[in-house]
Amino acid sequence: MRKRSVLVAAGLGLGAIVAGAGVAVASSGDGDVQVTGAQADKATAAALAATGGGHANSVERDGENGATWEVEVTETSGDTVDVRLDANYRLVVIEGDSESR
Repeated sequence: MRKRSVLVAAGLGLGAIVAGAGVAVASSGDGDVQVTGAQADKATAAALAATGGGHANSVERDGENGATWEVEVTETSGDTVDVRLDANYRLVVIEGDSESR
């Protein structure tokens, strides 16, 4: 019975590690938490589609204006905007990036 408990516990631990590897986060000095991984890739693709192209500078979890994701994009014009997306990667709003001014 003890061997079985150890195997179950080890399996649960491995499952938690695998689940946690789906999204990696890194905190910057300004308190924002940047996200990488498959979800960040989806948010980036949706943001670039919404802006008609450009370069995604960062992807963060967000709570402003009912959004789940914030993608900072430098548009082809050179302007930097924050693209806010909901949990399904649909556009909520595009705003001028206040930090780039």
